[in-house]
Amino acid sequence: MKLYHVLRNGGKFRTVFDFAGREVAHWFPGHMAKGLKQMRAGMKNVDCVIEIHDARIPFSGRNPVFQETLDIRPHLLILNKMDLADMTNKQRILKKLERNGVRNVLFTDCLKQRDDNIKKLVPMVMEIINNNPRFNRDESIHYCLMAIGVPNVGKSSLINSLRRTNLKKGRASRVGGEPGITKAVLTKIQVCERPIMHLLDTPGVLPPQIESVETGMKLALCGTILDHLVGEDIIADYLLYSLNRLEKFSYVEKYDIQEPSDDIQHVLKRIAVKLGKTQRVKAITGVGNITVTVPNYTAAAYHFIRAFRKGELGRVMLD
Repeated sequence: MKLYHVLRNGGKFRTVFDFAGREVAHWFPGHMAKGLKQMRAGMKNVDCVIEIHDARIPFSGRNPVFQETLDIRPHLLILNKMDLADMTNKQRILKKLERNGVRNVLFTDCLKQRDDNIKKLVPMVMEIINNNPRFNRDESIHYCLMAIGVPNVGKSSLINSLRRTNLKKGRASRVGGEPGITKAVLTKIQVCERPIMHLLDTPGVLPPQIESVETGMKLALCGTILDHLVGEDIIADYLLYSLNRLEKFSYVEKYDIQEPSDDIQHVLKRIAVKLGKTQRVKAITGVGNITVTVPNYTAAAYHFIRAFRKGELGRVMLD
């Protein structure tokens, strides 16, 4: 992006997002409540808890309900989708997590065919387990992990990546781009041969109460809440606000927009024109009904959000 564009528009951008009195989106369907109950019950057979979260929101939206679970078993936090996150301030993130009591952290990109960080996971887990008492599992020569996290952060992709790396086997968990793909509770999957290690796959579980509207919006933007519960028009506007705030202006060239804009209607109109996403509607005039072609703003918003989620608008750190 040309510097003069950025300087000229710098003072025009919103410094805060107007949530217009919106309430936090709630999504806690039955399979989540059931999953949480069975995860707690199965904890006695677990050596280490693997919490997976989106690297673009390392602090926002981590389920506080998990905290009581994490307190009774060793814990490793995996910040996945690092390929989509701006890692410039990685050390600041690690220090803040450490201040919050999270010392074991691993960044991963589980969709990558060969991710060197995935190779570090089993040695890290073994070190964590060996430094903590195993209690009732002290006699067992097999190890059991439990994968937990909010929806659509890559738990199933992590399992498949571990199997690909350690067992040279294909995927065992279904992967999807929408939250709520994994609904089965405590599915036991082998992820390593030496040592023998199994991982319990669990459904993504959101907190029954999300802490704030902004946290809910970040979760929605990263695809952990179903889009229609928030509204794609609102998510697209929050995305535009975030990109401008972070000075990530690649959307301007991608969609042939003259300069950065803070007006979501203008941006969506340009996207619709660029992609040919239009619709024909009837308009009532003084001389009768006529059919006119107008931009399809909903389709444009859908495309804009998905371009962000696929990393086509640049790497972003929302926290």
